[in-house]
Amino acid sequence: MTDPQVSQPKQLDLLQGTLDLLILKAVSLGPLHGYGVLLRIQQISGQSLIIQQGSLYPALYRLEHQGVIASEWGESDNNRKAKFYRLTVAGRLRLADETARWNRMSTLIGQFLLATPATLGEEV
Repeated sequence: MTDPQVSQPKQLDLLQGTLDLLILKAVSLGPLHGYGVLLRIQQISGQSLIIQQGSLYPALYRLEHQGVIASEWGESDNNRKAKFYRLTVAGRLRLADETARWNRMSTLIGQFLLATPATLGEEV
């Protein structure tokens, strides 16, 4: 009998460098306040990716400083003042670039993991 936590982990660890990509994708779907970004990532990932606020807010600050997202103050659903983030033109370009890079890398890793002595032309 297999351990259900091993075969289907509830929460996955993020690979280094993917948080920015996830934030850019989440914000590309519409303006969101910080906590909304967390919720959108959880929603899209089927609750498998949980981003800690201690990681999210420095990343939002960094992305805003880089000019790929912009913010403005607004009112959240619970009538609180909140900073809402949206993609800039530079952010759309970066999202497209990062998405293409991720797709290339995941294809390469997939090919690598399928390698066998036979696919390398070696005798078994």
